[in-house]
Order: sequence, then structure tokens, then C-alpha cells
Amino acid sequence: MRPHASAAACHNRAVANLVDQAICIRHWDWSETSQTVSLFCRASGILRGLAKGARRERGSFSGGIDLLARGEVVAVVKPDRELQTLTQWTLLQMFRRPHDDLEANLTGLAMAELVHRFLPPAEPHARLFDALLAALDALEGGERPAPELLTFFLTLLRETGHEPRLDDSGIPSGSLAFDPEAGGLVDHRTHARAWRMRPGTAAALALVASGEPADACDPDAVDRAIRLLGAYSRTILGDGFSTLDLLAAAVRRNGAA
Repeated sequence: MRPHASAAACHNRAVANLVDQAICIRHWDWSETSQTVSLFCRASGILRGLAKGARRERGSFSGGIDLLARGEVVAVVKPDRELQTLTQWTLLQMFRRPHDDLEANLTGLAMAELVHRFLPPAEPHARLFDALLAALDALEGGERPAPELLTFFLTLLRETGHEPRLDDSGIPSGSLAFDPEAGGLVDHRTHARAWRMRPGTAAALALVASGEPADACDPDAVDRAIRLLGAYSRTILGDGFSTLDLLAAAVRRNGAA
């Protein structure tokens, strides 16, 4: 009996029940009643799983897992599997404004895409989770989307080890530039391939990185700072961000209206 008991003990260690608070950052239909989802969990990081029967009204998933919704997830996790089994989802919070306002919608989706692209599975980032939740709460409360995105963007880069260096000491304002390879501000006279930037953009980035509210900055400088961080992130990951591009286009259209 001992070998059998030992095998059972090993099996129990390999299968862990996970209970965590999570925000849905991706979802796909698996069938008429089931979903596959990517959840950003506060204590467990990104969890990709299958929710069988998620769309059944009287099931264990609150009628389905909606994008950007916050809930409590229960899952059976096997480390050797890429797709885990979700057994329960209890809806805790829905964010209505992203469903009704295009800019808020694209901002929320952009933040979700950034998390999805920057984080590997199962790597905890509690501070980043809290930052995403705070940004979604602020959007729901009617705050302007761009300052919330800039604040979150800088937090994400800091938490993932890509925080830009924003010290402009000794750089004349007319020579300010951003070098993505160097990871921060440089003097364009000695870095000819760096991206030229306005002093106001550098000031907005430095102010928000220091913890000051982004809505105190010039709105145009905030928009430019977001575009710069987007370009910087493309350099880091080697690919673009569809939702950031859509958001930039929507902001341009609103500005021209």
C-alpha cells in the first residue's frame, strides 16, 4: 500500500487548487457554452484556462467571464499544462464605462494588451494588478482616460524591469531625445539616431514617474508621452500594439472634430 499512497501524495502535490482575485484580459469562445480566458490574477499572475459551461446561466461562472471584469477565480492548476481548468468564477465588479465610451474602452483594452504582452504566465505582479484595478476604477469614475493610461504604462514598465531613465540633467532643452536602446533620455548631439522630443513631454514623463498625478500635466504632453512609451515598448518586444494604435487614431479623430 505504501507505493500507492506515495503516488497519490505526489499526484495531490501536482494538482493545486487556486483561489485568487482576477481581471479578465482576454477571452475566446470555446463552444456555445464554454470559454477560454486569460486572467490576470493578483497573487498568481497570468492564468490561461478553460471554463466549461461558463455561459450557462445557472452554472458556476456568473453567466460568463466578460473582458475587463473583476472576479474571484477557482482553478485546478497543473504546472505542466498551458491551459488550466477553471471550476468557478464569481463576478465581483463590472466596469460599465468601457462599454459605453470608445476612448475608455480602447484605454482599458490597451492596458489589458500591455499586461498580456509583457508578462509571462504565472509570474505574480500584485502591484501591477492593483495599478490596473485603480486605473479601471478611475475610468469608471469618469476620469480622463489618457492620464490613467500614462500612469499605468509607467507602472508596468517599472514592474517589468523596463522603467525608462528620465533624468535630463546636463541636456539642453533643444537637444532632448529618447534612445530606446539606451532606455531613456539622451543628448541628441551625441545620439544622432535617438528620437527627438519636446521638453514638455520629458517633463510630463518625469512628473508622473515621480508619483504626481498625470491629470496635472498638459493633455497634449500626456498624449505624446503615451505615444513615446508605445514606441519604446515596440522596441522592447519587437512588435506593435493594435489597441494603442486604435486609441491613438480615436484621439486624433476627437481632436479634429
